Amino acid sequence: MTKSRSVIICGGGIVGLCTAYSLARAGCAVTVIERNAAGADSCVHGSAGYISPSHVVPLSAPGMIWQGMKWMLSSRSPFYIKPRLDADLWRWCWLFARSCSVAHMRRAAPLLARMSLGSRQLFVEMGAAMNGAFDLQTEGLINLCKTAECLDHEAAGLAKIAREVGVEAQVLNAPQTAALEPGIRMEVAGCIYFPIDAHLTPRVFIPALLEQLSRLGVEFLWNTSIKGWRTDGGRITAVSTTAGDLRADDYVLATGSWAADTVRGLELRLPMQPGKGYSLTIEQPRFQLKKSIILADRRAAVTPMGSKLRFGGTMELGGHDGRVRPERIQQIIDSAQWYFPDFRADDFAGIEPWFGYRPVSPDGLPYVGRFRKHPNLIAACGHAMLGLTLAPITGQLVGEIVTGETPSIDLALLAPDRFA
Repeated sequence: MTKSRSVIICGGGIVGLCTAYSLARAGCAVTVIERNAAGADSCVHGSAGYISPSHVVPLSAPGMIWQGMKWMLSSRSPFYIKPRLDADLWRWCWLFARSCSVAHMRRAAPLLARMSLGSRQLFVEMGAAMNGAFDLQTEGLINLCKTAECLDHEAAGLAKIAREVGVEAQVLNAPQTAALEPGIRMEVAGCIYFPIDAHLTPRVFIPALLEQLSRLGVEFLWNTSIKGWRTDGGRITAVSTTAGDLRADDYVLATGSWAADTVRGLELRLPMQPGKGYSLTIEQPRFQLKKSIILADRRAAVTPMGSKLRFGGTMELGGHDGRVRPERIQQIIDSAQWYFPDFRADDFAGIEPWFGYRPVSPDGLPYVGRFRKHPNLIAACGHAMLGLTLAPITGQLVGEIVTGETPSIDLALLAPDRFA
C-alpha cells in the first residue's frame, strides 16, 4: 500500500514504538506523539527486560483474591494495594475479583502463550533486520523456588499450564538447577526452567529501535501533550495537543497507565491502574549470569544486562504516586540475599532505585482493537508486566487492523470495550 493511510500513535513507550515499526513497514505515514523528551525514561527502561512466553497465567489468577487480601496488610508484599478513597480503584478491584477464576485463566492462557511466542519470533526478526543492533539473549528463564512447597506449587500450576498451551517447562531439582548457572551459589529447592524465554537490555534496545524508526520515515513529536479530541459523527477528526490539532485517518491509544485519562473526554470506560514496579541495577556484580531469573517465592526478577545485574519486582497499586517506598526497595534486597547467600546488603549501597508504572487491566489482558463508539481509535495498552514481551505482536495486530487484514490472533478477549 502507499503512504496514503496516516496514523497518529499517542504514546512513545515500547508498545507505541513497536506499533510504529509495524505500521511504517506496512507503508503507513506514522506520527508518534510523546509528552516526554526524546530519550526520556519510560516504563520499559528500568524493567527486567523479559521476553516471556512462560508468563501464560494472567495476574488475575485463581486464588489471587485471598492472596491479595493477605498481601494488602503489608506494604512490603509483592502485590500491594494502597488503600484510598478512589471510585476507579474500587471498581477495578471488583472487576479484578470477578476475573480471578479458573474459567478466565483457561481462556487467557492459550491467548497469552500465542501472543508471547509470536512476539518472541518478531524480536528475532527485528534483530536480523537491525543487524543485531540490540543484544537479544535467548538463554531461557529460571523460575527459582526457595522452598519445596513453592516448587510443588509451581510444578502443579504454572509448569503444567505452560505445557498445556505449548510452552516447554522443565521441573528441576536443586543440583539440576545449579548446573544451569554453575558460577553462582544458590540456596533453593529447585526451579521451573523455561528454555524458550529470552531477555534484552532495554536501554540498548530502545535507541536502536528509534534509529530504525527514523530510517523508516516515522515522525516524532516529542514534548507534546494530548489535551483532548475532536469528533464528528462518532469518528475522531483530530487529537488536540500542545502542538495544535493533529489529524490522521486512524489514531492509536498507547499511553500506557495514563490511557484511561487520555480518553476520558471521549466518554470511554477503560479500567486501568498504574502498577508501580521498582528495580536496582548493580554496575559491578560479584557474579555474572547468563539466564534471566525469577525468584518465585518473592515474585522478584533478576536479569543480566551486559556486565550489569538488575534486580526488580513488586506490584504497587497506589496511583501515579512519585514517592519511593524504602520498604519495597528493601524487599527486593532481602530477596536477593535469601536466594543468593554470597550477596551482602552493601552490594546495593548507593544505588539509585528506579520505578515505573505498569498499565494494569483488571483481567490481566491488554486492550487491543477498535473502540465501537469511535471506530478509528485503536487501543494498544494495558499490558501490565508484559509490555516488552507483547509489544511486537501488539504492533503487528494494530498493523493488521489499520490495513484491513484479518487479525492473525482472535481479538475477542482483548476488546477495549469489554468492561464498558
